[in-house]
Amino acid sequence: MTANLTLLVVIGVLTACGVYLILERAVSKMLLGLILFGNAVNLLILTAGGGDGKPPIRGETETETEDMADPLAQAMVLTAIVITMGVAAFVLALAYRAYMLTTTDDVANDQEDVDVARRRAREDPER
Repeated sequence: MTANLTLLVVIGVLTACGVYLILERAVSKMLLGLILFGNAVNLLILTAGGGDGKPPIRGETETETEDMADPLAQAMVLTAIVITMGVAAFVLALAYRAYMLTTTDDVANDQEDVDVARRRAREDPER
């Protein structure tokens, strides 16, 4: 099996952009990052599943299975698409609720976490 180099580069770029956006503070950027990362993983699974344009299943009399694509990869991608849509809807609902409560899209630092970090820094200055 040979993989398309262009497709692998696209997968790498989508993964990098998705991870970068997931690490942002804005919920909308996090959502875009999740969607990009999900699409990159779907493309990776399809690339690993078999060559382009090959049918997933052939007749039972066909003994040559080297030219067939793996149907499991296609089924996994269909399931992953549905899960990604569910996660996107959930994050959109969270973002809407957070915007209605705080009128901002940014995720703020939790004050308790900041206090614990300051206390730990005073107790152990080597960290």
